[in-house]
Amino acid sequence: MADRILVVDDEQEVADLLELYLVNEGYQVHKFYQGKDAAECVAHSEIDLALLDVMLPDVDGFQLCKDIRKNHFFPIIMLTARVEDVDKIQGLMLGADDYITKPFNPLEVVARIKTQLRRYRHYNRGEASAPLQDPAAEAQPRPQEEIEIRGLAINERTHQCTLYGKNLALTPLEFSILWYLCSHQGEVVSSEELFEAVWKEKYFEHNNTVMAHIGRLREKLQDSYRNQKFIKTVWGVGYRID
Repeated sequence: MADRILVVDDEQEVADLLELYLVNEGYQVHKFYQGKDAAECVAHSEIDLALLDVMLPDVDGFQLCKDIRKNHFFPIIMLTARVEDVDKIQGLMLGADDYITKPFNPLEVVARIKTQLRRYRHYNRGEASAPLQDPAAEAQPRPQEEIEIRGLAINERTHQCTLYGKNLALTPLEFSILWYLCSHQGEVVSSEELFEAVWKEKYFEHNNTVMAHIGRLREKLQDSYRNQKFIKTVWGVGYRID
């Protein structure tokens, strides 16, 4: 079945152009010019990824992102004409996985979508899709797939994370960040290393993407900047989980 992409943009020409490129790539497109109609679609349809414009005539794109994240964890890419870092950080803090600034190259949008869908499928494949093991490989040491740190338990194979026995609802990116930090327990991981390991892209200076996602993770871990129980900031260096 083709992946189902939600496109929401009040600029009809932009939405129609995105639809054209996505359909040519074999995707099934749900296109809307207003946030309210898009929210109705999400409530009654299966969606694999959403492209949300920030400036919508009825519902703010940030609010739409926040509402979607209450019940859904498919990737969300924000489309914005704003270039200020604070707007980008706001979207990431509300649960967006990526953002693209207008004007954009439609081919770049398609590439970003493919990247997000690959990551989403990888971290949500579950036990049923785990590859069969070669009996001859049983003697080989198995890589660590579950880590427990002071009440925080995270399992890479099942993509499950619990805090004091209660499930944590993490997006694929949040899970990937937390797994990387936990698997490097005791080590300081720089923003550059974390970004390139998780996003699989080159890190550029003044990139606030990692900081925004760390902030959202801290909220879910009931952490705070003053009382950093799990993710600790090593100023000028990076992040560490002891």
